[in-house]
Amino acid sequence: QVHLVESGGGLVQPGGSLRLSCAASGFAFSNYRMYWVRQAPGKGLEWVSDIYSGDSTTDYADSVKGRFTISRDNAKNTLYLQMNSLKSEDTAVYYCAISKAGTGRGQGTQVTVSS
Repeated sequence: QVHLVESGGGLVQPGGSLRLSCAASGFAFSNYRMYWVRQAPGKGLEWVSDIYSGDSTTDYADSVKGRFTISRDNAKNTLYLQMNSLKSEDTAVYYCAISKAGTGRGQGTQVTVSS
């Protein structure tokens, strides 16, 4: 059973940085492509980034490309999202998941970008 726990969110000023973590259990993490998705207030779920299980090939939404970096540590069953140069429009609840649609996501971690 997929169990994902996100952490690392918080309040940050525009231009600041945060590093999100996602602890995975209950499935063969190293075999799965993993995703970060987010949901801004009043909006639907938005894909942010994903990372392949094999060669760690990554992909990013245009809105975060060049600012966010996804990575994974298969030995620790953990997924990461390094977020730099944060903008107010990055404010959202961030989830890790096993699909672009958000399958298996946990409770999420709130990221608020505000001065």
